[in-house]
Amino acid sequence: QVQLVESGGGSVQAGGSLSLSCAASGYLTSRYCMAWFRQVPGKEREGVAAIDAYGRIRYADSVKGRFTISRDNAKNTLWLQMNSLKPEDTAMYYCAAKTGLATSLVSYEYKYWGQGTQVTVSS
Repeated sequence: QVQLVESGGGSVQAGGSLSLSCAASGYLTSRYCMAWFRQVPGKEREGVAAIDAYGRIRYADSVKGRFTISRDNAKNTLWLQMNSLKPEDTAMYYCAAKTGLATSLVSYEYKYWGQGTQVTVSS
């Protein structure tokens, strides 16, 4: 069983920064992809950024140049540094993990999910 626990959400004004982290525990193979998704009520879950075990990264167009995903394989920890935040970044942010090498921002490909952490950006 794999557990993912997010932390670091909060409230910030537009233009500000937040850093999210995700601690993974349980059985994970060495080759797995981790990602951040976000969701607002009434909308589908949206892929934000993904990183595979080799450091290959994929970003959603909406966050390119503003968000940075990173991971520490030895510590099973994932981060998301969010800069220049906009009100439209307001959402519940979820950490997710899947086996396999390919980075993906497709939510149904991910088997393991955290409980989420709220990010609110005010204008």
